[in-house]
Amino acid sequence: MNLNRKTTVIGSIAGLAIAAIAAVVLVSCGQNNSATTASGTGNHAVALTSDDRTMGNPNAPIQMVEYAAPSCPHCAHFNETIFPYLKANYIDKGKVYYIFRVFPIGDQDVPAEALARCMPKESYFAFIDLLFRQQQIWDPEYGITNVQAGLIEVANVAGMSQDKATACMANKAEADRITKSAQDAIAKYNINSTPSFVVNGTVKEGAFDQDSLKKFLDAELSKK
Repeated sequence: MNLNRKTTVIGSIAGLAIAAIAAVVLVSCGQNNSATTASGTGNHAVALTSDDRTMGNPNAPIQMVEYAAPSCPHCAHFNETIFPYLKANYIDKGKVYYIFRVFPIGDQDVPAEALARCMPKESYFAFIDLLFRQQQIWDPEYGITNVQAGLIEVANVAGMSQDKATACMANKAEADRITKSAQDAIAKYNINSTPSFVVNGTVKEGAFDQDSLKKFLDAELSKK
C-alpha cells in the first residue's frame, strides 16, 4: 500500500487544522472533573447546526453536548463503559438529547472525523464507536507511525474502499469545518480538554463515571 504522497497531503491538511486550534488553546485528553457555567445558560443552551450528529428526542428536557476526540483514551473509555448506560437510561427514554462533536487533540483526529463524515449519516455513531475501539490500529499513542494506513484499515472494516477513504481524509472543506467547530467550542464554552460536556449550559470537563452521571442528570431533571 503506497500512501506516501497522499499521506503527506492528508497530514498537511490535518496539521493546518490543528495548528489553527492550537493557536487559540493547548488541547489535551484528560479528566479534570470540574464544572463551570457557560454564557447563554438554560435548557438547550447550545445552538445546533445541520452538521451536528445527534441521538434522542430534540424536545428532551436535557441537552447534552459531548466534545470528544477519536484518539482520546478517556473518551474511548467513556464510550465503552458509560455511554451504553447513558443511552439506555436517558437518551432512549426521552430524557436526554445527545449531540456529539469532535474536538481534535492531535493531527490524527481530523482525518478520523473526516472519514466518519463520509459514512452514511445513520452509520456515523457506529463508525465513531469503531474508531474508539480500534485506537490501537491507527492512534500514534500506540506507536502507529502511518496513521492514514491505520485509518484506511478501519474504514475497510466498515466497508469503505481505500480510494474513497483517502479522498475523504484529504477533504479540506471538512478539515475547515472541524477546525471551526473546535474554535467555536473554545470561544463559547472554554473547552480545552476531552471529553468535555455542555449540559443545559453547564460545562463539565472530564468523563463521568456511572454514579456521577446519574447524579448530575437526575439533578437536572429535578429542575424541570
